[in-house]
Amino acid sequence: MYTASDKRYSNGLVRHAGKSGLMLPPISLGLWRHYGSADSFGDRRKVILHAFDKGIFHFDNANHYGDGDLGSSEKLLGQILNSELKSYRDELVISTKAGYEIHDGPYGTGTSRKSLLQGIDGSLERLNLDYVDIYYAHRYDEATPVEETVRALDDIVKSGKALYVGVSNFEAPQLKEAITLFKKLGTPFVLNQMSMNILNNHVENSGITDILKTNGAGAIAYGPLSEGLLSDRYLDGIPDNFRIHPTNKYLFDNGKAALVKKLNNLNEIAKNRDQTLSQMSLAWLLRDPVVASVIIGTTSIEHLDDNLKTLDNLQFNSDEIKKIDELLK
Repeated sequence: MYTASDKRYSNGLVRHAGKSGLMLPPISLGLWRHYGSADSFGDRRKVILHAFDKGIFHFDNANHYGDGDLGSSEKLLGQILNSELKSYRDELVISTKAGYEIHDGPYGTGTSRKSLLQGIDGSLERLNLDYVDIYYAHRYDEATPVEETVRALDDIVKSGKALYVGVSNFEAPQLKEAITLFKKLGTPFVLNQMSMNILNNHVENSGITDILKTNGAGAIAYGPLSEGLLSDRYLDGIPDNFRIHPTNKYLFDNGKAALVKKLNNLNEIAKNRDQTLSQMSLAWLLRDPVVASVIIGTTSIEHLDDNLKTLDNLQFNSDEIKKIDELLK
């Protein structure tokens, strides 16, 4: 019988999604890769429960996740939500998304009204839940008017199947249009989930950060360690088979050797802060209050605990900021 640690909230750290009442832990656990039917349920269960014991009460999912067995990541989490974590449901923030392929046919992808409304029902069934806390349009769908997507998300909230809504991978023009429509409907829109890391400042440079701040919403970062690139594993070189996320491919524009040099220079700054490169990279994102949380993806309790040590030092002095900014130019 699982009993959660009574010290799970001992660090007292929570962050609001913009000006909303939705609170998130600074570090959340995402189940994008390696949390599907091909993975050891017992091992993944241990990581998820350990994360909750350590104060991670937000678990991020999508109906598309499952390493090829679409939906199996939601099923895995759903088994745990229906057993060990069932009595803790009111403490948890569970998010999921729809927009990428989940089944054959034209309605198995995209953010049309039909896709989103049947998508939330499928997710709730797999998750063993009556509602999710955050439901996202996983991507901008060029084949569907933003107004249709927004109204469908609003109706999902009104139906009681989600408490808040967000969008993911919406660029500045799409985001502005969606927010305008959400405001007209009174929809509790709270987050834009985007690819963000210390090497990738697209969200800030594109104006997305300013749009979110102006409208009282928050950003939430996926891929904050760029699939492990921002760790000590690649300080001696990046292998040819490294799987870079499409949003970060431009990091290789000047060659891998130049990127490795940049990683080592950042690592030196991290060491002077008594942090690992990964810890400093997470802290760098969290220095901006518009970032409600960073979503890490790990199947290792050791790595999870190491990432959580980030929270011991979230402050950057002016000299550190100057050095990092110069490196990132």
